[in-house]
Amino acid sequence: MADTFRITLGQMNPTVGDIDGNAAKARAAWEAGREAGADMVALPEMFIIGYNVQDLVMKPAFHTAAIQAVKDLARDCADGPTLAIGSPWVEGTELFNAYLICRGGRIVSRVLKHHLPNETVFDEVRVFDAGPLGGPYSVGNARVGSPICEDAWHEDVAETLQETGAEFLLVPNGSPYYRGKMETRLNHMVARVVETGLPLIYLNMVGGQDDQVFDGASFALNPGGKLAMRMPVMAEAITHVDLLRGPEGWRVVEGEIAPQPDDWEQDYHVMVMALRDYMAKTGFKKALLGMSGGVDSALVATIAADAIGPENVRCVMLPSEYTSPDSLEDAESCARALGCHYDYVPIAEGRAAITNTLAPLFEGMEPDLTEENIQSRLRGLLLMAMSNKFGEMLLTTGNKSEVAVGYATIYGDMAGGYNPIKDMYKTRVFTTCEWRNANHRDWMMGNAGEVIPQRIITKPPSAELRDDQKDSDSLPDYPELDAILEILVDQDGSIVDCVAAGFDRETAQKIERLLFLSEYKRFQSAPGARLTKHAFWLDRRYPIVNRWRDKS
Repeated sequence: MADTFRITLGQMNPTVGDIDGNAAKARAAWEAGREAGADMVALPEMFIIGYNVQDLVMKPAFHTAAIQAVKDLARDCADGPTLAIGSPWVEGTELFNAYLICRGGRIVSRVLKHHLPNETVFDEVRVFDAGPLGGPYSVGNARVGSPICEDAWHEDVAETLQETGAEFLLVPNGSPYYRGKMETRLNHMVARVVETGLPLIYLNMVGGQDDQVFDGASFALNPGGKLAMRMPVMAEAITHVDLLRGPEGWRVVEGEIAPQPDDWEQDYHVMVMALRDYMAKTGFKKALLGMSGGVDSALVATIAADAIGPENVRCVMLPSEYTSPDSLEDAESCARALGCHYDYVPIAEGRAAITNTLAPLFEGMEPDLTEENIQSRLRGLLLMAMSNKFGEMLLTTGNKSEVAVGYATIYGDMAGGYNPIKDMYKTRVFTTCEWRNANHRDWMMGNAGEVIPQRIITKPPSAELRDDQKDSDSLPDYPELDAILEILVDQDGSIVDCVAAGFDRETAQKIERLLFLSEYKRFQSAPGARLTKHAFWLDRRYPIVNRWRDKS
C-alpha cells in the first residue's frame, strides 16, 4: 500500500450564478492536479454556484442546473484524480448544502452539511435542510472526513468522522473575512485537531461577493495543532499538498507558509478586492466619484485606483461658493497624484436654477438644511448623469460613522452603486490613509508613495454646505463618536455601557437616536465592503419604523 497521498487545493474565486464559468475553473484546477499526479482535487464549499447565494439556491431551475453541471464535471474528469466540489444537492423534497465526491465519471459520495449557520450574513436554516451526521469517504488509500465549513466549528461532526474511520479532515469553506477572522478560524481548527488527533486541511474560497470578501488563506494543521502550510491571503492559488503515512497515521508534509498581513493591510486589501470583484462581476470597467477635497473621497479614489487602475477612475470636483480654496487644491492634487482623470464641474448655475424654481414655494421661509441638501442632491444628479453617459459606476464615499448617524444626504452624496468604506469608522479612515501613503503592494494597481496629500488627512472634516461648517458642529468629535458607536453597534451595547465607559449620557442617547432614525437611509444605501461582524446590511437588521429607545 502506498504511503503517500497528494491533494490539490483550488483556492479559487467563483462568481455567484456563473455555473459554466465556475465549472471551467473547477476543470482547470482538476487538470492542474492531474498533471501534478494528485490523488484528489478539492474545491471549496458551494463552489459550483458561488457563495453566498441566499434565496437564489432555492429556485428549482437554478439548483437543478448546478447539480447537472457537477454531473457533467464528473463525466469530463473521469480519467484522473478524484474531484471534490461544493454544490447544492436534492433528495426528495429536501435541499442540502453538499460536498460531492466525483470519481470514474460519476458522483460516488456526498457529504451533507449538518450545522447550518444562522447568524451574521448567513441564513442557511432558511434555505437548506440539515443533513445527518455522516462518516468518511474513501479516496485511493485514504479515508477522508469533510466537515463542511460550520460543521468544523462544532466538535460532534469531527468526532463522529474520527470514530467512523476518517484518517484526516478536509474542510471545504465559504468563510468571509472580518477583522480578526483568521485567529478565530485557527482556534476552532486547532481544537478539532486536538480532539480527534487527525491532520486537518482547511480550504477556503477567495473573492468578493456583494459586501462579503472570502479571503482564502487556506491552511493545514498536523496533530498537536502545528501549522504545516498556508496559502496566500486574498489571492487565487492552486497548491499541491502531500501527506505521508507513518506508524501514527497521516501527516501533512510541511510546505510554504504564506505571511499573514496585519489588520490594516487586510482591511485595505478587502476594500480593494471587494470593489474590483463587484465591478468585474457586474460588468463595469470604469468608476467615477465626487472628489470633495476631504479624506473620505480621497481614500475611495485611492481604493478605486488600486482596484481597477487610475486610468479607469474619474474624479469630479463639484464646487459651490462654500467650497474652500484648500479643498479645490487638495482634490486636484490627490487626483493628479493618483493618476486619475479629473473634472471640474461647478454647481452654481444649476443651484441657482433650482433655487429660482422653488422660490415661489419657499417665499418667506428662512434657509435651513433644505438648501444644504439641495447642493448635495444636485451633485448626485450630475454624477449620476455622468455615470449614465460614460458607462462608469458611481462610487459613494460615506464612512461608517456617517452612515451610522445619517450624516449624509439620501439621493445626494449617498447616490452610487458601491461604497468601499461603508464599514470603516472615520478614525480608521485617517489611519488607513496614512497606511496607504506609506505602503504599496503588488496587488495595488495605483501609484506608490504619498498619493493622499497630508493636508487632506489633517484638516478638520467639513461637508462645506454652508459658511465655516465643521462636522463637529453637528456631531461629537470623531474619536468620541466612533467610541460610542463601537459600543452601540459593534458590541450591541446599551446607554449604561456608554456611561460606564466614561461618555455623557445625553450624548450617547443622541447618538442612539440618530442611529435608529437613520435606518431608512441605510435601507436604501449602496452595498459596501464588510470589515467587521457588525457591518450595516446582513449583519445588523433593524426595522425602519422603531419607537424604542434605551432608557436605562
